[in-house]
Amino acid sequence: MKYFALLILMLVVTSCYKGKDVDLIIHNAKIHVMNDKMDIAEAMAIKDGEIVEVGPERQILNKYKAQTIINAQAKDVFPGFHDAHGHIMSLAKQKLNVDLRETQSYYEMISRLEKHQAKSNQEIIIGRGWDQSMWNEKELPNNKLLNEAFPKIPVALTRIDGHAMLVNKAMLEHIGITDTTTINGGVIKIENGKLTGILLDHALDLVNFNLPEPSKEELKKAILEIQDNLLAAGITHVHEAGLYKKDLDLFIELADENALQIYVYAMLIPSKENIAFAKENGNYKNNRLSVRSFKVIADGALGSHGACMIDPYSDDPTTNGILLKSPEEIKEIFRTAKELKYQVNTHCIGDSANRLVLNIIDTLMNDVQDHRWRIEHAQIVKPSDYKLFRSSGVLPSVQPTHATSDQRWAEHHIGKERLNNGAYAYNTLHKQSGMIIFGTDFPIEHYDPFATIHAAVQRRNTKDEPIEGFLKEEAVSLSTTLKAMTLWAAYGCFAESEVGTLEKGKLANISIFDQKVTSSPNFLPNYSWVTIVDGEIIFDMR
Repeated sequence: MKYFALLILMLVVTSCYKGKDVDLIIHNAKIHVMNDKMDIAEAMAIKDGEIVEVGPERQILNKYKAQTIINAQAKDVFPGFHDAHGHIMSLAKQKLNVDLRETQSYYEMISRLEKHQAKSNQEIIIGRGWDQSMWNEKELPNNKLLNEAFPKIPVALTRIDGHAMLVNKAMLEHIGITDTTTINGGVIKIENGKLTGILLDHALDLVNFNLPEPSKEELKKAILEIQDNLLAAGITHVHEAGLYKKDLDLFIELADENALQIYVYAMLIPSKENIAFAKENGNYKNNRLSVRSFKVIADGALGSHGACMIDPYSDDPTTNGILLKSPEEIKEIFRTAKELKYQVNTHCIGDSANRLVLNIIDTLMNDVQDHRWRIEHAQIVKPSDYKLFRSSGVLPSVQPTHATSDQRWAEHHIGKERLNNGAYAYNTLHKQSGMIIFGTDFPIEHYDPFATIHAAVQRRNTKDEPIEGFLKEEAVSLSTTLKAMTLWAAYGCFAESEVGTLEKGKLANISIFDQKVTSSPNFLPNYSWVTIVDGEIIFDMR
């Protein structure tokens, strides 16, 4: 009897030890915790959407039991990646119009438009994604061929960077743009006294605000398709870089319907309606949607000569680019954001725009220690201004694939001296700030996080160009890159207490990748094997 009682006691104790119920166990894994020590674990237990424990294989399997168990087959497990600068809404609209990305010539662009129109027979044709540098053209095109192909149907074609547009004569007439039309912060290109059809920066508003909008149902469907693709890439968080109120309302509807499976950190365009929303709602959170920041666009894009430069462009000494808002307008928005305790994330590409905004923030926010305001892009910075990132506490939020795309023409635009002293300087920015945040700016670039890794570490595109690496001294390490897509990106959206590392108490937002997460001189395609959001398996390729 004595031995029988002892056996029963041992069974009870063992049962208690192995009997802690959880929802999900991941084991036989290489779990990259992404904490300061860069710990690697073998297994984890998850319950109610949170990580219960991370540790050795035997410890987790002995301590917990679950109906769902994932044998990770020694694959790499990471916190779900952030894309810290993306445009879901822009990509959704692009999916519904003519996709002009990767066109190799003006004639191929015309061909895509003609095929699209043959199927859709639209009253107005809208497209986006052309890039004249892909056509081996350094100058922006004119609308001569577009007029010949579409003499009566209005056509609006936005350049890949979103800061230039090519429109035909029918569209100019439809909108009422003439050679005397002017707009602050924008350019309507005229050559030899005639409109070329090229509009820059705020001049695009003349067209964009008069284009037909897709239906709400079409946009929702496109957004959910994009969401599926992002999850398949291992991306669980997107910092949505600029929403107007009507777009915000659509995301709120999706959040209300619990249709968002990814986390969306929305930056609001500082319109009157959005400022009113911020005043009424403060730091807004609705399921997986959060709002506590404004997106300010200080200048244009480098590819269309809109980035605001201290010195003139090397290939066009007649221009220094465009400052889209006056310094006083920028200061007023910043003061409003400070009062509302909203973060500001400012698009600054040229060295003049970067200098201006950094100095304003350095003065305005010197009494706020943890503001986390960001500069988006920071593509060209005067070397003497790097110290402003440290003194102002501004976080650099950059897109490594911009460097490997722009390398085709960047030197032509700004010259060798500026290129080698302050351009696409991610290593320098990281050292100055102690932190850097990575995104892609999709749909300008592809959202593939492994293209980001390759560009950041190898300074090469997915075709492994250029062979020697573009400005290779500004490459960053693989560990820095992975932090920029996890922990530091979470810090950049005030979410580091919830996500960014795989530690006890954090949300179980996890990506298990099919191939080893590494970096080599040759691009290695990779994708998610399993993606988990709030402890739920959302994407599964097993």
